Amino acid sequence: MSKFNAYCLVSIAPVRAAAADESEIVSQLLFGEIIEVHDIDVPWAQIKILSDGYEGYIDHKHLRKLSDNEVKRWSDGNSYLSHREVLLSTPWGNQRISRGSFIPEEMDSFTIGQDRFEILEKSQENFTTLYEYAENYINTPYLWGGKSVYGIDCSGITQVIYRLFGWNLPRDASKQVDHGQLVSFEDIQSGDLAYFNNSKGISTHVGILDGIGNIIHASGHIRKDRLTAEGIIHAESGILTHKLHVVKRM
Repeated sequence: MSKFNAYCLVSIAPVRAAAADESEIVSQLLFGEIIEVHDIDVPWAQIKILSDGYEGYIDHKHLRKLSDNEVKRWSDGNSYLSHREVLLSTPWGNQRISRGSFIPEEMDSFTIGQDRFEILEKSQENFTTLYEYAENYINTPYLWGGKSVYGIDCSGITQVIYRLFGWNLPRDASKQVDHGQLVSFEDIQSGDLAYFNNSKGISTHVGILDGIGNIIHASGHIRKDRLTAEGIIHAESGILTHKLHVVKRM
């Protein structure tokens, strides 16, 4: 089949490494996100996420086909949802969507292709900084590949929050670390990102800093710990859990 574009019509769509229910979730699509569909072998669609180039497999029922013109109209008009949660009226009933979803947030109603949506209810927040948004995720459960307020991983939270401020970071920490400017430990500011390597020297963990010695990161759940020049110090146990590699500023 020839490739075509589509959007994610559900609140959260798991993106799997292989076309099988038992395959690991490597990422998630959020509502309104545009994808390129390479193949459909029901029930699986092989896709590429246009915003970050990530590839995988989703349930074909989680997508809705768009023409090239419809993709352009939608891409030109959308932004990223900053509210923690929104209740939408959709052609298939009401549904709640999560922060980071792709919608024109300043509008009360909008269309994607031929589908019309109306915002019925928004959660109320008044955050202005990257770190304030990060704090809003505290106690969100860790979920490998997660990108929503219901479950998220370390690079998922940085990707979603940084998009709200105009930076489209790659999906994985190992790629995110290649972006931004190096920052010395003494010059850390709020919103900087700290990266931590595994035994093979690959960055597999990332957290958001407040500039006064704290880090918000995903370890079991989204939590706040202390950051020293050596690494992350667990707030309760006092144990060094992650050794610091670099600090970056976008």
